[in-house]
Amino acid sequence: MAERIYVVAYDISGQKRWRRVFRTMEGYGEWLQLSLFQCRLSARQHMEMIAKLSEHINHDQDHVLILDIGPASTVEPKVTSLGKKFDVVEHAPIIV
Repeated sequence: MAERIYVVAYDISGQKRWRRVFRTMEGYGEWLQLSLFQCRLSARQHMEMIAKLSEHINHDQDHVLILDIGPASTVEPKVTSLGKKFDVVEHAPIIV
């Protein structure tokens, strides 16, 4: 199952829709800033995320950008980060 790293940025004009998009994104990635997430996803998870986001936005007023950074196993992002340290999302087991 090849995973890829994605950066998702969004501009949602309605507060209620923004909250829905934010909650959806929490299930797919790591919150970086107000409307910016970093995700490590399989092709299936990527398609599911797009479908769910598409249900929550107003296609005439809102904007969601999904940037494909590359394969998670080999990606070496070139990021300039001021302030807090930037880390690429790692794949780690979740203990419940």
